[in-house]
Amino acid sequence: MGAWAKLKARAGSGRRHPWRWTGVAVVIVIALGAGGYAAFHRARPYLHGSNCEVRTTNGKMPLDLEQAANASTIAAVAFRKRLPERASVIAYATAIQESHIRNLPGGDRDSVGMFQQRPSQGWGSPEKLRDPVQATSKFFDALVKVKDYLDRDLHDAAQIVQRSADGDAYAQHEPQGKILARAFTGREAASVRCWFPPGEKTAPRRAEALREMRRAFGGRLQVDTPQASLTRTENQAISPASSPGHDAVKVTTARTGWAVAHWAMTHAQAYGLTEVRHGGKRWLAAAGHDGWTPDKTAPTDRVLIR
Repeated sequence: MGAWAKLKARAGSGRRHPWRWTGVAVVIVIALGAGGYAAFHRARPYLHGSNCEVRTTNGKMPLDLEQAANASTIAAVAFRKRLPERASVIAYATAIQESHIRNLPGGDRDSVGMFQQRPSQGWGSPEKLRDPVQATSKFFDALVKVKDYLDRDLHDAAQIVQRSADGDAYAQHEPQGKILARAFTGREAASVRCWFPPGEKTAPRRAEALREMRRAFGGRLQVDTPQASLTRTENQAISPASSPGHDAVKVTTARTGWAVAHWAMTHAQAYGLTEVRHGGKRWLAAAGHDGWTPDKTAPTDRVLIR
């Protein structure tokens, strides 16, 4: 009887403390979950690759980084020339048909660049036509010479400029042109997002980026130099207009602000930019896939770039 009593006591002892094993299992699961989440969080910027997305009330459209940078440049040049949104729609539809908005090194015969302009037809040197700013400027210069171009069918206006073999082909891209114009001319705020993995970062060249921005948008853009000497205590907020380490591009309208902000974001990978802030929102290169997130301190009268 003594042996049976001992065996029962041992069995009873095991039954009285099942929570111990349950607790151990819970701790292991939590540890694995936390480790998995941490690993996912670290890997997340790499999982999405690199790309951009335009999302407006007219629809959405995927772009790669080059296409998005070129699209923002088209809007910038339109701003410099004070052209209406319709001019940008025509330019976008033309560039989609000619090059898929890419700066091509060649094409049919001697055609080059986004608009596949031909040096032999008087458009300029190949070097100039492969510069997106100059190629776009030349396209718009020719477009505004077309009588009543704003009232013409898109393919008709584009064909007079381009003298293409099939001018009707431009018409099919008008819906995409309208999507791009609404986003990149700033009609719809925070309507473009771009992302790229940390491994594709480039060395910071912010001063060069700002010079290129002003070349595209024109001298009307005013840039404040960063005030890196400013400091902040626990209870003292930094003025959004003069955040340390940022350059501030002054803007007079919401549309201009978002055209500039989208330009900066789409050129972030090329120039090593890490942050853009405007209009109550912020874009971070480290979390580009999240797009524009709320930032109450982001000003409306300027675009902050770092």
